[in-house]
Amino acid sequence: MPVSQTQMIRSYNQEDIQQILQIAIARQADDTEFTREQLLEIAAELEISPECLQVAEQQWLQKQGEIQKRQDFNIYRHGRLQKHAGNFAIVNSFFMGLNLVNAGELTWSLYIFLFWGLGLGLNAWNTYQSEGEDYEKAFQRWYRQNQIKQSINTIWNNLFKTWGT
Repeated sequence: MPVSQTQMIRSYNQEDIQQILQIAIARQADDTEFTREQLLEIAAELEISPECLQVAEQQWLQKQGEIQKRQDFNIYRHGRLQKHAGNFAIVNSFFMGLNLVNAGELTWSLYIFLFWGLGLGLNAWNTYQSEGEDYEKAFQRWYRQNQIKQSINTIWNNLFKTWGT
């Protein structure tokens, strides 16, 4: 019996299936959320064991936590850059105004403006680099500092609770 091309059995690898299902789920439920029970039902229909699903869910949660930490770090870096840019604008405006009042022209204040501007430009370049070894080192340093701050705050709060009672 002849089989047309549209009736041929297609085969997909695991990555293809995953991508097709992701697109289908996104199209079907654009603004709706699934409950955990629905997630379990979908996994059961795909013959995914509850244990495998639980491990996958834990990995997903860890990944989401890591993404959130990196977003917090990027927000911190952007805020720090904005503060530096504000300081640059205020101080250099003062120096240029002072230079104009005293000399009637811009002389020495331009050197401060140019060198500080160069430093600010390099800082901006580093702030917007979100990949690479330097970024990873800066993130790890920031993360350790935040953990230390949280630990100190926890100890401090526990001491106050102890003394307060």
